[in-house]
Amino acid sequence: MSVAPLALYRRSLGNFSDTMSIVQRRVGVRPARYPRILWGVWLLAWALLIVAVFLRLDAGAGEMRGEWSPGFVRFTDFFTQFGLGGWYLIPAALCLVAANLTDWRGLSRDGRMLVYNWTCFAFLVLCAVGLSGLAVNVLKYGIGRARPLYFDSFGVLSLHPFAMDARFAGFPSGHATTMGAVFGILLLLFPRRWYLALAVTACIASTRVFVGAHYPSDTVAGFGLGLAFAVVSGLVFARLGFIFGRSGSKLPMPKRTFRLWWSDPPNVRISMAGQSRAAEEKTEDRQ
Repeated sequence: MSVAPLALYRRSLGNFSDTMSIVQRRVGVRPARYPRILWGVWLLAWALLIVAVFLRLDAGAGEMRGEWSPGFVRFTDFFTQFGLGGWYLIPAALCLVAANLTDWRGLSRDGRMLVYNWTCFAFLVLCAVGLSGLAVNVLKYGIGRARPLYFDSFGVLSLHPFAMDARFAGFPSGHATTMGAVFGILLLLFPRRWYLALAVTACIASTRVFVGAHYPSDTVAGFGLGLAFAVVSGLVFARLGFIFGRSGSKLPMPKRTFRLWWSDPPNVRISMAGQSRAAEEKTEDRQ
C-alpha cells in the first residue's frame, strides 16, 4: 500500500523526534562514567611505532616504488578499494534513511528490536568511519607530506602544509584510517575474533604502500587514528546504552539483545509457537 508524501514526511519527522527524545532522556539520566583507559600510554606507543616505522621502512618503500611486479600491483590495487569510506558510509546512511521512514509502531516486538539494532549500528559506523574520515582529511592537508609517488623529486620527508594538493596529502593515510575504524568496530562487536579482523583490515591498509600512494608510517598513523575514533564512539554509545553495556572490562561489551538478525529463524518461531499451543491444549485436556 502506497503512503502519501505528507504522511511519509510526518512519519519521518516523528521518528526523528522520538529518537532525539530517547537520546536526550538517556543523557539526562545516565551518569557520564567511562572506564579508565590510559590514553596517554597508548598515544605514546602509537607515536613511537610511527617513528620506528618511519626510520626503518619509509625510505625503503620509496626506493621500492615501481619495483613491484605488475600482477602484484593489480592485486593490491583491487583490494585497496575496500579502504574507501563510501563502502561503509553509504550503506549506513541508507540504513538510517530506511529506518527513519519505517512505521515502527506497526512492527512486531522482534521487528522493532531488529530495526532498532540496525539503526544503532548504522550510527556507530557513521561516527567511527565518518568522523575519523573528517579528521584525517584535516590532518593530511594540514601536514602536507609528499606521497611516495614523488619520492625521487621530494624525498621521504617533504612537508608542504596546507598546499591543498593531492600530491602532498600523504600523512596519515585516509584508506588506512577507514580500515582502523572498521577494525575498531569489529573489535568491539566481536572481541573474541579480533585477530581475524586485525589481519584482514591491516592487510587492506598495507596495500596503500604497494600501490605507491603512502609510506608505511602513513598507514600506521591512519590505522591508529581510525581505531581511536571507533573506540571512543563505542564508549559514548555504551554510556548512552546503545549497542553496548557497561562492564568490568576496559572496552564496552555488546548487549545480549544486540543482534543484526532474527533471534530465531521465522520457521523456528512458528514451530515453537505451534509446540506451545499444543502443550496448552494437552494441559486443558488433562484438566
